[in-house]
This record gives sequence, C-alpha cells and structure tokens, in this order.
Amino acid sequence: MPNITVELLRGRTLEQRRDFARAVADHAVEILGARRQDVRMVFSEITPDIVANGGVLASEDDSRAGVVASLADD
Repeated sequence: MPNITVELLRGRTLEQRRDFARAVADHAVEILGARRQDVRMVFSEITPDIVANGGVLASEDDSRAGVVASLADD
C-alpha cells in the first residue's frame, strides 16, 4: 500500500488537490501495480514563511513572489 505525503503551499483549491490525487493514484496503479483503493495520500499545507529554497524563505524570495501572491489571493 503506497502512502504518499504531499506538501503544498497553502492556497491550492479542492479541485486542484482532487485532480492531483487522481493523477498520482493513476500512476501508482500503473507503475507500482497498487490497487487504487490502497493508494493513500495526505496533503500538508505549508506557508511561505516556513519553507526555504536555496537558503531563502519562499516568503522573501523575489523569484517566487508571483506564485506566492497568486496563492494568497485564492
């Protein structure tokens, strides 16, 4: 039984999480031979101030400002 943990920046919609879960489950069935009902996913929402990329907090990274701002608007 695959147990998959997904960390996403807060702000993804229910539809986005649903579509992502479906796509990942499809691939787990195809690639791992898992039964669909046994593919378990847990979504953890994180905020930009608790994750860093390349040593820079996402909330302070100018190259990610557009993504962070779009998620905050949702």
